[in-house]
Amino acid sequence: MKKSTDADLAMSKSAVKISLDLLSNPLCEQDQDFLNMVTALDTAMKRMDAFNQEKVNQIQKTVIEPLKKFGSVFPSLNMAVKRREQALQDYRRLQAKVEKYEEKEKTGPVLAKLHQAREELRPVREDFEAKNKQLLDEMPRFYNSRLDYFQPSFESLIRAQVGYYSEMQKIFGDLTQQLDQPGHPDELRERENEARLSELRALSIVADD
Repeated sequence: MKKSTDADLAMSKSAVKISLDLLSNPLCEQDQDFLNMVTALDTAMKRMDAFNQEKVNQIQKTVIEPLKKFGSVFPSLNMAVKRREQALQDYRRLQAKVEKYEEKEKTGPVLAKLHQAREELRPVREDFEAKNKQLLDEMPRFYNSRLDYFQPSFESLIRAQVGYYSEMQKIFGDLTQQLDQPGHPDELRERENEARLSELRALSIVADD
């Protein structure tokens, strides 16, 4: 999303730069009609850039930033899983110790060690069970909340795009009306340009050696 908004901004800034470069071209000083066309283009490009910036700001606020905040919970989530895994290893280690003493002959020293091992196991088991229960209870809630969290951002993204392109339709529609020459289709323009190019190529200063 960040790459997309950066590309959008670069596009509109480049369009404005092109129109500004055209305005500074000497041709605009020589031909009033051409100056009027370039001025209309420049106005349209600046309007486009302004709406584009507004769209990018909205996406930054309602899509990129919320998703960054959502992503920030994962380190804590991963840490909770690691703590649970560590508690499980401690539990298994002490459980194995208890089972080892349970399998031995029940002598006085063995019973004493068995009792001690069980005492060590109890808080470790309780700690593991608490951490395990917490993950079993909360992980599904976290998993199921993803769509609820993301959907408003998604809807905002669509609204931002729809608003922007609706404005672009108006801007370029207005520009087309200002620049379009009735009865002058693209095919005719292309033939005229080819004819002009042929005339230029016929000049001795550009003729092939």
